Amino acid sequence: MIDGLPMGVPAAGLPRRVRIHEVGARDGLQNEKAIVPVEVKAEFVRRLAAAGLTTIEATSFVHPKWVPQLADAEQLMPLLAGLGDAPETGGAGLRLPVLVPNEHGLDRALALGVREIAVFGSATESFAKANLNRTVDEALAMFAPVVAKAADAGVRVRGYLSMCFGDPWEGPVPIGRVADVSRRLLDLGCDELSLGDTIGVATPGHVTALLTALNEAGVPTERIGVHFHDTYGQALANTLAALQHGVTTVDASAGGLGGCPYAKSATGNLATEDLVWMLHGLGIDTGVDLGQLTDTSVWMADQLGRPSPSRTVRALSHKES
Repeated sequence: MIDGLPMGVPAAGLPRRVRIHEVGARDGLQNEKAIVPVEVKAEFVRRLAAAGLTTIEATSFVHPKWVPQLADAEQLMPLLAGLGDAPETGGAGLRLPVLVPNEHGLDRALALGVREIAVFGSATESFAKANLNRTVDEALAMFAPVVAKAADAGVRVRGYLSMCFGDPWEGPVPIGRVADVSRRLLDLGCDELSLGDTIGVATPGHVTALLTALNEAGVPTERIGVHFHDTYGQALANTLAALQHGVTTVDASAGGLGGCPYAKSATGNLATEDLVWMLHGLGIDTGVDLGQLTDTSVWMADQLGRPSPSRTVRALSHKES
């Protein structure tokens, strides 16, 4: 067990607790070229839960043609059955959401007893075309029956919105456009919105301006999560700006795994360990055991055959050795 922890020095104006929405098992692994065995994926989720993460996005029910790495969703979910009921693996509060692209994906997920889903939209036309082969309006129209059907089944829905800050084809994305599409996603019935900096170009002032515009458009801060990529080393600074605005849900990927298969300039997600190190240093509760989480990412890096890109994982695992 690694016991390295930062000195906790609380800062004014920050939340007392942050919920980490762990995306390593889905977003983190989806780009891996070598297929990761389903048993390894299940063990990864179990270890993440044991480290104290309470929301772990498990997989995606997208067509295997588009994301071959996640073609085993039907095999994975039964391996995780009962995980949330075991105190040693997160307790009854553990959430295991999955991504669904359309009604067919939703039906597949519902058949396995999934209780929380996510849909994945875009703030820009170029990315909507690249990712979904639809316009923004057409994508929202496709999501409408998915969200409605999920609500009827008592299933919670998260709406991912990509390209909220910049787009590799269109450049900077107007804040008003992001606010408009965000509002429309909530109007469809999404319970929560995750703002994605898909190519990692956001800076703190931009984050604050967007969150302010969302509030002015009727999107309450408590229904917003943030999803930053670290392309230009800004993910933690942007997260801090979001926390100062009152955001309490932050997406991150164990070990810094992942990127975006449809945006070639996108590098890895914010590493969960780097996020936890900062939050614990600010005196913010996460419920996560940093040592156990680091051990999990070191283990997963061994499965993938390469070191973790997370600075905290590297620092703590080096210290241990």
